Amino acid sequence: MAFYDLSKAERNLLVEKINQEIEGDLEQSRLEKITMYFSDEDTYIRKAGYLTIGEIFYAQPHLQTKILFTLKQLLKSDDELIRQTVINAAGEIGKFHFDKIQHFMDAGLFDRHHRVRNAVIGSIKKMSERNPVPVLAWAKTYLKHEDKEIRREICHGIELRGRTHPQDVLPLLKELEFDETKRVSDTLIHVIGQIAYKRGCLQMVVKHLNTWKNKKLVQSALDEIVDVHNRYKKFAIFTQQEAINYIDANYNPL
Repeated sequence: MAFYDLSKAERNLLVEKINQEIEGDLEQSRLEKITMYFSDEDTYIRKAGYLTIGEIFYAQPHLQTKILFTLKQLLKSDDELIRQTVINAAGEIGKFHFDKIQHFMDAGLFDRHHRVRNAVIGSIKKMSERNPVPVLAWAKTYLKHEDKEIRREICHGIELRGRTHPQDVLPLLKELEFDETKRVSDTLIHVIGQIAYKRGCLQMVVKHLNTWKNKKLVQSALDEIVDVHNRYKKFAIFTQQEAINYIDANYNPL
C-alpha cells in the first residue's frame, strides 16, 4: 500500500517505524532496512528515509560518523533510487554541515542517471536556503564547467535562494549570460523569471540586468518576467501591467 493510501495515523506510525529501524541499522552497522527504504518505489517512503537520516544526524551526534560512512557505501549502489536517496539525505545534512557532504554533491552531479542529478538540484535548493555561503561558493566553481548539463543543473539549483535573496544569486547567474547552449540559456531565463515575481525581487533583478551585456538574452528574460507575472498572478506581488510599467521605467542598461 502506498504511503498516501494510509490514514494520517497510519502514516505517522510508519514514519516512526522507519525511524526506529534505520536507527537500529546504524547502531548495529547494518544496511538491511536502510537499503530497503532507500530503494522503495514509493517516493514518500524514500523521503521518510532520508528525512530520518537528517533527523538522526542532528539528534544523535555519536552516529554522525556511521551515517556518513553508510551513505558513502550506499552511493556505490547500482540502484539509482538508492543513490538518489543518498544525495537527498546528504542534502539534509548539508543544510548546516555542507563541508561534510560536499563530496556527495560532487559525485551526484556526474551520476549516470537523471534521478540522481535531479536530487543534487533539489539538494542545492534546500541547502542554499539555509546555508548559502558555502553552498553558493561551491556552486560557482561549476558555472563554467565544460559539461552543459552541469552548468544547467547548477543554474537551476540556485533558483530557490534567489527567490528570497536575489542579490546572492544574480552575480552567479550573470556568469552564464553568454552561454551558447540553448538548454542552459533557457534555464537561465526561467530562473530569472522565477526570482522576479517575489516580494522585493523585481527591483533587484531589473537593476542587476541593467549591468548585463547580452541584450538579446536580457530581453528574453524581461519577456519571461512579464509572462510570469501573468502565469503566477495569484502569487505575484505586482500585476502584469505594474511589472511592465516598472520595467519600462527602470530598465536602462549601462
